[in-house]
Amino acid sequence: MISPEMLEQIADTAASFATLDADSLASLKKSWPALRFTLCSDEDMPARLPPTLQREKFNLFMVGGEHCLGLTTDPQQALGVVLACID
Repeated sequence: MISPEMLEQIADTAASFATLDADSLASLKKSWPALRFTLCSDEDMPARLPPTLQREKFNLFMVGGEHCLGLTTDPQQALGVVLACID
């Protein structure tokens, strides 16, 4: 589960980085070790699924699932986040 407050903290922290890259992803993983973090292009995300949060440089999506991971809109099922960089 990822609370709305935690999502805001993650998004605010990610937005504070000059660039989103492997180093910033490692920093996020260090701050929230129980969560999974993925970085990709926003163009790789399905257009039918709106982001959970939006920031100037990226959109944030939640990842969840019991057997197979996938995108979710349910914070109760969320195990991590995808930071989808906006070009």
